[in-house]
Amino acid sequence: MSFFVGLVVGIVVGLALIVVFVRSENARSKLRTDLAATVAAFARMTVEDSRHLLAPEYYPSWVVFSQRQKLNWLNSHLTKIWPYVNEAASELIKSSVEPTLEQYRPIILSSLKFSKFTLGTVAPQFTGVSILESDSSGITMELEMNWDGNPNIVLDVKTRLGVSLPVQVKDIGFTGVFRLIFRPLVEELPCFGAVCYSLRQKKKFDFKLKVIGGDITSIPGLSGALEDTIHNAIEDSITWPVRKIVPILPGDYSDLELKPSGTLEVKLVQAKGLTNKDFIGKSDPYAELYIRPLRDRTKTSKIISNDLNPIWNEHYEFVVEDASTQHLYVKIYDDEGLQASELLGCAQVQLSELEPGKVKDVWLKLVKDLDVQRDTKYRGEVHLELLYCPYGMENSFTNPFAKKVEMTTLERVLKSSGNGIADAAQTEREVSQKKREVIVRGVLSVTVISAEDLPVVDLMGKADPFVVLTMKKSDTKNKTRVVNENLNPEWNQTFDFVVEDALHDMLIAEVYDHDTFRKEYIGRCILTLTRVILEGEYRECFPLDGAKSGRLNLSLKWVPQPIYRDSQ
Repeated sequence: MSFFVGLVVGIVVGLALIVVFVRSENARSKLRTDLAATVAAFARMTVEDSRHLLAPEYYPSWVVFSQRQKLNWLNSHLTKIWPYVNEAASELIKSSVEPTLEQYRPIILSSLKFSKFTLGTVAPQFTGVSILESDSSGITMELEMNWDGNPNIVLDVKTRLGVSLPVQVKDIGFTGVFRLIFRPLVEELPCFGAVCYSLRQKKKFDFKLKVIGGDITSIPGLSGALEDTIHNAIEDSITWPVRKIVPILPGDYSDLELKPSGTLEVKLVQAKGLTNKDFIGKSDPYAELYIRPLRDRTKTSKIISNDLNPIWNEHYEFVVEDASTQHLYVKIYDDEGLQASELLGCAQVQLSELEPGKVKDVWLKLVKDLDVQRDTKYRGEVHLELLYCPYGMENSFTNPFAKKVEMTTLERVLKSSGNGIADAAQTEREVSQKKREVIVRGVLSVTVISAEDLPVVDLMGKADPFVVLTMKKSDTKNKTRVVNENLNPEWNQTFDFVVEDALHDMLIAEVYDHDTFRKEYIGRCILTLTRVILEGEYRECFPLDGAKSGRLNLSLKWVPQPIYRDSQ
């Protein structure tokens, strides 16, 4: 009997194992089929499909979606015809760059020219091409290029001491994007009148300098000076928006030449939360601002010693050639005296984001490198006021003093929008007698209304706050009464300041906690007077910088009283 029971149980267990095994194999087969289908689906995915699946912030910084098409066919043909391209391109680049080299020649040199210039035997590789949308008058193409060549470039360097040195430029590594513009389109072969070429983006440009038969370090400072000269020459000769025009058909192509399109007025207000790079004390920050990184177009602020929250309040004006593609770059450095300055952070603003004729107030987060798309470390912020005025908009900001008085664009806009300006005809007669400078003078009324959510300062969980108002340029001060034991105090006190030069002054509102023997700093907010001059009056709640929490409610009113100061 037990034999039959065991036989039945064995058969049942065996059948059960067979069923489990078959189901397991079927499941594994289905998983393999699904995985193969998934892999095939991923292989068919386009860039747009990837963007729909995941938002850009979820991708690592090294993932970049490119809209450029591959150019393997061009690279293979370029390799074949490179010896002929080398002959033509070498002469073209030499004639374009050599005059600019002489322009940026270091003062320690008496002459700087090419004695040899060939691009070598290694052809560049074009890694992508894209056609940009433009009007019907032309075609704009961008070619991405990578070149690690073996050129034979020798500079004939002559110093003012009479020493002549042949300096070889070697180990060139270049990655960038060239822009080609075919314009205008015509009804005659090759269907366009001229070609404009320019270096649209310079992603990488490395090289080494070597004195043939000698050591370049034998002349102190020569290597660094030559490197700066080469970079400046390339920037000023072929880097966008500079463009070189090659006529194909006879005609006038002056409209394709580089022309200034407007001015950018920049007020560098302040920075906050900068990184401390000094072992003793704090960093000594200063700022460099530029649209094109040329020596004569870069503006440098004053150095603020031992301060991680510097206030500059400085004005600069830049020439804009192409607002649709150019950026304003800001770099904050720590001054190290005789040593090289250390970069604290940098930021950029696209000029295309600025509304012409409107002042834009921006706080920019500083990053270590502008090419790194996602820099999560906090390195501080910089505060700017920006005004872009294209040429031709002067009629929108009528100013009777414009032809007689030299003012910045910001001054012209503010003066044209202010009230109380004298009659135009009378003013014309006055300024024709003597050159004068317009000063934006007036009375600033500041009402300290209240504060909200101030941090706890006292041991009893309260604070005894009061506010100190300071005009930075004149150092005129006023302060409110003390409100005892209150984290949401109300003052409703108004103070008047006579401001002699409003465009170059600022209001600093500092909140303190009152104690019997001392006062304890809580936080502050810094305001330029640009907005109140333009709007006449406004009210806003400002966050307190340097405080864990807290906001300050202020009302500002401006009553202009223009005066004139002799500039002679």
